[in-house]
Amino acid sequence: METILTINNLDKRYGKIHAVKNVSFEIKKGNVYGILGPNGSGKSTTLGIILNVVNKTSGSYSWFGGTNTTHAALKKVGAIIERPNFYPYMTSYQNLKLVCDIKGINYSKIDEKLELVGLLERKHSKFKTYSLGMKQRLAIASALLNDPEILILDEPTNGLDPQGIRQIREIIRKIATLGTTILLASHLLDEVEKVCSHVVVLRKGEVLYTGSVNGMTANEGFFELQAENNKQLEEALSGHPAITKTEVNDDKLFVYLNAHLNGGDLNRYLFEKGICVNHMVLRKNSLEEQFIELTAKKTSN
Repeated sequence: METILTINNLDKRYGKIHAVKNVSFEIKKGNVYGILGPNGSGKSTTLGIILNVVNKTSGSYSWFGGTNTTHAALKKVGAIIERPNFYPYMTSYQNLKLVCDIKGINYSKIDEKLELVGLLERKHSKFKTYSLGMKQRLAIASALLNDPEILILDEPTNGLDPQGIRQIREIIRKIATLGTTILLASHLLDEVEKVCSHVVVLRKGEVLYTGSVNGMTANEGFFELQAENNKQLEEALSGHPAITKTEVNDDKLFVYLNAHLNGGDLNRYLFEKGICVNHMVLRKNSLEEQFIELTAKKTSN
């Protein structure tokens, strides 16, 4: 799979502040990557460095296998790293015409991108009449005018209402299906889990995890069980080698695993001990739970 971006031991200091600490990861073509971390974790600084608007202290990065200079490579990149900034008394079409003039892009792309972000019917409306969500969608349309190979978004749903957040998520998914690689920075776990295939977790400038979202959440999970006698159920499970611990929550028993165990085998094990469960669900740990576990481990080290 083609490598879009390679980052090696990237480091950035602002005086005594160590904003980015030896960050390394790769972006492969055709995936949706999320840089996940709380405010101040180094997400925006990392994006600023690879977009050549922030100077690195040390380390390196290369676009498209290093075959192009950074200036040439960035012509194949679309990015939104600040709030949308257009002329308020001009229409969205007029604003995008200016972008086309600056970048040498054919005007035919304007309607195509406005339709993609759901703004074609409002192309003759002045920018000042747009909601925050519409302004963000127009910024995405602007970043897509040159048909970039990768789209970079910094906190794309920041400040939006639930409807606006949902619209941006749908647009990101649509863009990804068209073959554009996407890299977005977010502090929202839910956002990354719903739209990203891969994730880089940052905390205080350091990488805690890099890989697929499924890989991060694909631990053994836990069972949610219920029986006529939960106390007896808990006692029966205490000796199973695949079970780490059990917890009682209301009228259900949560069973945590340290090895793979399917529902059929567990049900058979309990039946042999004379217990019939009337409720059994295997649940996967969420990205939120994994993120909390990762950051907790880092804090304790």
